Order: sequence, then structure tokens, then C-alpha cells
Amino acid sequence: MLFLCYSRCSTCKKAKKWLDDNGISYTERPIKEENPTFEELTEWIGRSGLPVRKFFNTSGQLYRSMQLKDKLPAMSEEEQIRLLASDGMLVKRPLIVTDSVVLPGFREKDWAILTDHPL
Repeated sequence: MLFLCYSRCSTCKKAKKWLDDNGISYTERPIKEENPTFEELTEWIGRSGLPVRKFFNTSGQLYRSMQLKDKLPAMSEEEQIRLLASDGMLVKRPLIVTDSVVLPGFREKDWAILTDHPL
């Protein structure tokens, strides 16, 4: 399982503690230094079944400074994914990727699936 996170993010720290407390092993990847590629994001978004907008870190400074709330609706899905791939700080974190599950953000009730099914 891949766990993409930002070390200074309090939500990422909570998620990491949750994974550790539940005995779930993972490979940690710093989202800022090793941001997801266009190809990775395209695959993960497709597998998640979620719209691209769910993968944007809408509370982040970069998102707000770029005024993406107003710009995203006019962009194609491919343009949005290319934008996400341009800077890891635009990507909602933490991000969990397994063979069967892709989860952007940390919501304990959503992440419970990780304890219910073998990964």
C-alpha cells in the first residue's frame, strides 16, 4: 500500500497514527518531493470512481492563491490532472493507493475498509 503524505500536515500525521495503530503496513511517499505523475493520477482517479475535483487540496494555500475554485470548472479533466501532477501541494492528502482502493483525504469511516479487507 502506498501512503502519500506531507510531513507537516496534521491530518497526515493523524492518518499515519491510525495506520500504525491498526497494524497496516505501508510505503510512505512524500507528496511534495515526489508528487504523483500525470499517469499515476490518471490511473488512480479512474480506479477511485471519484471526480477529479475530489483529488484537489481545496484548503491549501496554493489552491487558493491560484484561484482554482473559479478556474477548474472551465478546465478539461486532462488539464485538471496535468495541473495536479505539476505540484504535489495541489493534491488532497493523505492519499492511500492499494490494488483495490484509492482514498484521497483521511476519513476514519472511509478508511475502515483497509482493516476489513486484505490488501
